[in-house]
Amino acid sequence: MVKDTDASEDPNQGFQYHVELEEGDVANAVLLPGNPERLDKITPFWDDHEEVAYHREYRTATGTYEGTPISVTSTGIGSPSAAIALEELARVGADTFIRVGSCGALQPEMDVGDLVITSGGVRQEGTSKEYVREEYPAVADKEVVSALVAAAERLGHDYHVGLTMSADSFYTGQGRPGFEGFRALGSEDLVKELQDANVKNIEMEASALLTIANVYGLRAGAVCSVYANRVTGEFRTEGETKSAETASLAVKLLAKMDAVKEEAGVDHWHAGLSLE
Repeated sequence: MVKDTDASEDPNQGFQYHVELEEGDVANAVLLPGNPERLDKITPFWDDHEEVAYHREYRTATGTYEGTPISVTSTGIGSPSAAIALEELARVGADTFIRVGSCGALQPEMDVGDLVITSGGVRQEGTSKEYVREEYPAVADKEVVSALVAAAERLGHDYHVGLTMSADSFYTGQGRPGFEGFRALGSEDLVKELQDANVKNIEMEASALLTIANVYGLRAGAVCSVYANRVTGEFRTEGETKSAETASLAVKLLAKMDAVKEEAGVDHWHAGLSLE
C-alpha cells in the first residue's frame, strides 16, 4: 500500500510517523504484542487479515475475527514505544487496546502457561509519569477485563486476575542481576515485596498503556502468558497462543457488549446485560 508521506508536522493529522498508518488502516480494537513476530501467532486465529504496515518495531495487520473487525500492532519492548503506538493508533481511529504479551509470575501457585489478566498496574515505568502525576492510578477498563475473563473461561484457559507491575528494565528493574552480577539498590527485595503486596506479575508495558488510555478516555487492558515464575524459578516459553486467542475472542465479546449497550440505551455494560 502506497502512503502519502508528505504529511503535516502536526502529529494529530493524517499519516502517522512511527506506525506508518492513516485513518481506515485499523479497526476500533487493536491488540498490542511487543514482538513483531508475535503477529504470526495471533492472526492464524482470525478469519482473514492483511499486513498494512511495518516500520521499525511497529508491524500492523488488520482483519476479522469471527466476523468482528480487529487489528494488531507490535510495540517493541517497553513503555516508551508502546505509548507511541497507542498515541498514533488513537489518532487514526482506534479506541480499544489490549496488550498481549508475556510476563513473570510473582505468586507460587501460578503455573508457566497460565494467563494473567491485568486489573490495574503498579507504575514502576517512567513513561506514564510524563503524562500525569504519580498518584494517578493505572486501571484497566472494566469492560475489557470482563471480556478477557469471559474469553478465557469460554476457551478453558487457566487464568489469574490482579495487579501487574510494569518496569523499565528487564534485568535490574525486575530484581535480576545486571552485567557481572551488578545489583541495583533494593533489587534483591523487589520480588518478595511485590509478592507480599499480592501483585500477580511483572512485565514492561501495561501500566503505561492503562494510564494513558484512561487520561484520553479510551479502553485498555492486558493479558499476558506466564513464561517464568519468579518465586519457583520455573521458565518456559509457553502459553503464547492462549493469550492471542483470548484477546481475539475478547474483541468479539467487546463488540457484542457495545451492541447490547446500544440496544439497551445505556453507556456501560454490566452483569445484568446478557452477551448471549
